Amino acid sequence: MLGSGKGSNFVAIADACAAGTLPAEVALVVSDVAEAPILERARERGFRAEFIPPGKFRTKLDETAEPAYIQALQAAEVDLVVLAGFMRILKGEFLRAFAQRVVNIHPALLPSFPGLEAWKQALDYGVKVTGVTVHFVDQGVDTGPILAQQTVPVLAGDTPATLHARIQEAERTLYPAAIAALGAGGSVGSGPADDLAHGGEILE
Repeated sequence: MLGSGKGSNFVAIADACAAGTLPAEVALVVSDVAEAPILERARERGFRAEFIPPGKFRTKLDETAEPAYIQALQAAEVDLVVLAGFMRILKGEFLRAFAQRVVNIHPALLPSFPGLEAWKQALDYGVKVTGVTVHFVDQGVDTGPILAQQTVPVLAGDTPATLHARIQEAERTLYPAAIAALGAGGSVGSGPADDLAHGGEILE
C-alpha cells in the first residue's frame, strides 16, 4: 500500500484483512512523506512501513525514486499495489512493473470529475449525486478501467467538508469490498459487502 497522508483507507483495508472479510495481508506500506501518519498507523499494527524519498518532482517519482519503489514492492512479493491517498502520479516503468496490478480509489463517479478535490468539483457543478470509484491505474489521470463504484447523494446545504466526509465513509466501505472481489475474481458476494450503501457495484 502506498500513501501520503492519514491512512484512513489503509486502516479500513487492514481492519478488513484482520476480520477475515478481505482474504489478504498487507505486505508493505510505503510513503513519500517521512512523517505521514499512515506509516505510524501501519507500525502500530505490526506492518512493515517505509519512507522512500520521492525525489525532486512535486507530483511524480523521479528517476531515482521510481526504481527504489519498484524494488521495495518486488522484494515484498506483492500481488497488488493499493494506493491509499498516494499523492503522486505513477507512470512509465512503475506501471509496466505492476501491469494491471495497481488500484486506486477516487472520490467521484469517474469519468466525471477526475483530478484533485473532486468533491468540490461536484458541488461547483451542481450534481445531485456523486460517489467513489475504485479503478485500475493506467498512464492517464483517473482514466483506468473501473472496478467498482458507489454513489453518494449531494444534500441541500452540503459544504465541501460535509460532502467529503460522507464520500470518505463510502470509500472505507467500498475499497476493501472491491479488493476482496478482485482477489476472488468475481462480484461483490452476499453478506455485509453486498449491502454497499446507495448501490455499490463491482464491475466484472
